[in-house]
Amino acid sequence: MPEIKIELTKNPKEKVKDVSQMAFGKVYTDHMFMMDYSDGQGWHDPRIVPYGPLSLDPASMVLHYAQEIFEGLKAYKTSDGRALLFRPEENFRRMNKSCERMAIPPIDEAFALEALLKLVDLDRDWIPEGEGASLYLRPFIFATQVNIGVKISNAYTFMIIMTPVGLYFTEGLQPTKITVETEYVRAVQGGTGDVKTGGNYAASLKSQGVANDAGYSQVLWLDGVHRKYIEEVGAMNIFFVIGDEVVTPILNGSILDGITRKSIIELLRHEGYTVSEKRISIDELYEANQNGSLREVFGTGTAAVITPIGALKWDNKEMIVNDNRLGEISEHCYNTLYGIQTGELEDPFGWTIEV
Repeated sequence: MPEIKIELTKNPKEKVKDVSQMAFGKVYTDHMFMMDYSDGQGWHDPRIVPYGPLSLDPASMVLHYAQEIFEGLKAYKTSDGRALLFRPEENFRRMNKSCERMAIPPIDEAFALEALLKLVDLDRDWIPEGEGASLYLRPFIFATQVNIGVKISNAYTFMIIMTPVGLYFTEGLQPTKITVETEYVRAVQGGTGDVKTGGNYAASLKSQGVANDAGYSQVLWLDGVHRKYIEEVGAMNIFFVIGDEVVTPILNGSILDGITRKSIIELLRHEGYTVSEKRISIDELYEANQNGSLREVFGTGTAAVITPIGALKWDNKEMIVNDNRLGEISEHCYNTLYGIQTGELEDPFGWTIEV
């Protein structure tokens, strides 16, 4: 790959002082990474440039046929001032998996990581400090060929932008309420449910809006065929502590292979917990709640890390979990994973990379 050209901004923005007072993803750093693809030339012209608007033709294919993918990861500032990334190689591995499904040319994963490290290093002063604070990193690829016609694009742009963020959910580690979706379907096997593409999220917005209006923060999706097997929450994978077993829905082609999900499974198994990846129905979950064996429910994802869930609404039934209190395993997972991410705890897995 050619050398990454760097153009520094002539108008640096004022750094965000208190991300706890700012909505997630509202302010962006001074610079962004860009690289283009065209048939016959491949990926070319990698560059870091001042953050700013794009010039996009109205007939760009992404605007009409949604051929695009994205990733999400974070950079953390340690107490001694270092900058750490958490498993970024997993993000670019998954990005190429998304590329394959969405008919987008694959990227060089090692080069993408090099570009990410250069960008974070350049804007490292934007990494905020404080509990739950981080620099959220958004790599994404979209089709740019100018063409009104359904086909695979022959031109793309790969970008990385960054935004300082605080807690994704303002309630933090306070248990939240979610509702089980029984009317709409988000994804089915053979579709794009296991791909990080915007269409999946667009398909969830109607249900998300209804849930929010009813006082619930997220939607729990069921499978699209039987409409009874638990899959994932809108922005997270999900875990259940049933008796002495930690259970999470098995990857089946319509569930995102979450990096935080994977890390929690590896962490808990390393510590001796019984963790099962299997198919579980909403009826089984309700029964476990009724007989008292459902001890905890929590979501996992890059944005929030761990989100404890204290109540689930299913049709007209409400399941209260652990008296709507933070559970022991949920708290342990958050403290351990966040401690590794921020360098406060030893990293026995080699998950973090210093910028």
